[in-house]
Amino acid sequence: MDFKLETVDVQKSIAYVSGEIDAFTAPKLREQLTNIKLTESVQIELDFRDVVYMDSTGLGVIVAFYKNVISAGGDMKLRRLSPRLRRLFNITGLSDIMNIEDEGKETTNHEGI
Repeated sequence: MDFKLETVDVQKSIAYVSGEIDAFTAPKLREQLTNIKLTESVQIELDFRDVVYMDSTGLGVIVAFYKNVISAGGDMKLRRLSPRLRRLFNITGLSDIMNIEDEGKETTNHEGI
């Protein structure tokens, strides 16, 4: 799994995730996400355009990171999910909670997890 973090400014970080996120690669993703400085009003965008597979372990990493961002007073958006990933977030109900970009539109939900 490849991971690239691009800081646009002090308050906004965009992370590009690629490959497979599973039991073997999720710990590396978790470790790299913890390196993102979470401050009040920070904006995090996770771009999944090059993610080909994600299992429940990967979902757990994303949910834990989301909780950390929200509890720090920040905001997180998921971008460019493939139809397969979009379905995974829909089935698990996470699309009702998280801010997920939907082909040019955003759905914002911060009801908590």
